[in-house]
Amino acid sequence: MQQSSVEINGQRISYLESSPGPGHEDARTVVFVHGNSSSAKTWLPVVQGDFGRRFRCLAVDLPGHGQSEPARDHADYSLPGYASVLIGFAKELGVTDAVFVGWSLGGQIVLEAAPELPEAAGFVIFGAPPVATPAQMGEAFLPHPAMGALFSEHVSKDEAELAAASFTAPGSGLDLDEVVADILATDGAARAALGASAGAGRFADELAIVAALRQPVAVLHGAEEQLVSLEYLRGLDFPALWRGEVQVIPGAGHAPHLEAPEAFVALLAGFAVDLAG
Repeated sequence: MQQSSVEINGQRISYLESSPGPGHEDARTVVFVHGNSSSAKTWLPVVQGDFGRRFRCLAVDLPGHGQSEPARDHADYSLPGYASVLIGFAKELGVTDAVFVGWSLGGQIVLEAAPELPEAAGFVIFGAPPVATPAQMGEAFLPHPAMGALFSEHVSKDEAELAAASFTAPGSGLDLDEVVADILATDGAARAALGASAGAGRFADELAIVAALRQPVAVLHGAEEQLVSLEYLRGLDFPALWRGEVQVIPGAGHAPHLEAPEAFVALLAGFAVDLAG
């Protein structure tokens, strides 16, 4: 993996990139967008293996996360602000025709950006239930004590550990040290401003967006998810839903790319192959 940076909307945005191996030089590009208080490193279990040799993978660090600069204007710590960065990133690197993969907050960002990415080959979201209003968040998300920390400016190590544990299946033995480190390293203003903007309804009607999308949309879901309601997801109207249903990954929670990377990669590769067909 190579770490690089690019200037988007006047600030430096860091990203990780994998280069396809021999025989895959013309492979499709896949752009990965991490979740709240995470970083591009969360995708390493996916992109450091065979998938990263088959496809060109670009994993972006959102402003205030990972190696990217904090946002100069805290109003940019919002779904519209992050979506603007993603759109600018895709245009700057010439990958507007990529597959866009978003986890949790990253999935909502991908949805927010989707109308401005008409050349995108397809979208993959997980841990990111589309909503139209703040009121619907109570239906889409499951109650969990970690949610408060994920929208608080100041987070203790204990709170970060609770939040990290909410990303996995209950009782998971996954080593979460890197997840906790990412949470603690994130600009606290990013969490607080995101929570305020989302609570004020400063985001697009995601239900209208998914209803209008014509590119294939894969929706993945960990069977042991602690934060997102599968019942809610299954009740939505996704005209372009890949394989006609939500793809449930056994034994995983909110972060199947970390807990069940082989099953996750198999679905992601299957989606990319279906697009090529």
